[in-house]
Amino acid sequence: MKKIAIIILLCLDLISASGQDLSVKSQKVIRNFIETIKTKNKDKIANQVIFPLKREYPIPEIKNKDEFIKRFSEVFDNKLISEIANSKIKEDWSEMGWRGIMLLNGEVWLNYEGELIGVNYQSKVEKKILEELINTEKNSLHESLRNFLMPVCILETSKYRIRIDDMGHEKYRYASWKLQQNKNDKPEFILQNGKFEADGNGGNCSYIFKSGNYVYECGIIEIGEEDAPPAYLTITKGGKEIVYQKAKIIK
Repeated sequence: MKKIAIIILLCLDLISASGQDLSVKSQKVIRNFIETIKTKNKDKIANQVIFPLKREYPIPEIKNKDEFIKRFSEVFDNKLISEIANSKIKEDWSEMGWRGIMLLNGEVWLNYEGELIGVNYQSKVEKKILEELINTEKNSLHESLRNFLMPVCILETSKYRIRIDDMGHEKYRYASWKLQQNKNDKPEFILQNGKFEADGNGGNCSYIFKSGNYVYECGIIEIGEEDAPPAYLTITKGGKEIVYQKAKIIK
């Protein structure tokens, strides 16, 4: 997904967002979280995490408490622990409506029960892991796809596998295969110079690619109707929709 820090991934402009005054309850849960972080007790901290804890793709998410304890230092290095421990509740933390409570510009997110729901900070260890995973992934792809800045996501519809990559300078690339093809095969179709569009501030977003009269849109749905798919592909020709396929997010 488009990097803001991770979100994992929520397609939000955190820096420009304005928080609300902290309620007494929020001040209490923040204070409790800070005190828990100060202990550096991995088990105790893990008990306050909502799993899975997303990391920046292609770094795998942290699925459970045991995995969190093993990977604790990848996420919470001394710099982040110090930042949280020394943060000032009324100055450094903000209520962000339904999204929860964030530290500074979104480095850490809590829900209103004081549970950890997101860490957008990236340690030096994670940056190194990310670089190694990206290099490994590049080498596994067909040579026509090895040049990109960051991977964004892989989607699968009932017929196609779609890969979207960040090419830098706010440009994106679309590559697709039939499902029966291998990921290291040459793509059937490649589109360049795609753009990213956020749909409000709820996390929904789209990657849009043009080819003559055709427009390909890969949408990501963070918030939608109960039966909404996690993603979709639409293709329009001359403004008329000719293809709509639900998609699942593979990575």
